[in-house]
Amino acid sequence: MLHRLRILVCGLLLASGCIMAQSNADDDRIYDQVRMRLANHPDVKGGAIEVEVKDGVVTLQGKVRTDKAKSKADGAAMKVKGVKKVINQLQVTPAAS
Repeated sequence: MLHRLRILVCGLLLASGCIMAQSNADDDRIYDQVRMRLANHPDVKGGAIEVEVKDGVVTLQGKVRTDKAKSKADGAAMKVKGVKKVINQLQVTPAAS
């Protein structure tokens, strides 16, 4: 009986490790694709945007020059497959005249 319990526990630990590895791989893929979209977006590129991804939730931090850029960054991130939610903490700081 104890042997079966050990096998069950080992199996569960192995399965949870595989799930965590998959989640990390998904977050890495999402991170890369969000960064690429932001870098190539005409209204957003040039902004100082930091991206974090945890379990499909993307957090955007940093500065952009316009409200439009903030909105477009949010939309670009949301279009990436696997993104569940975007937390947009971007600050709008217009360029000095």
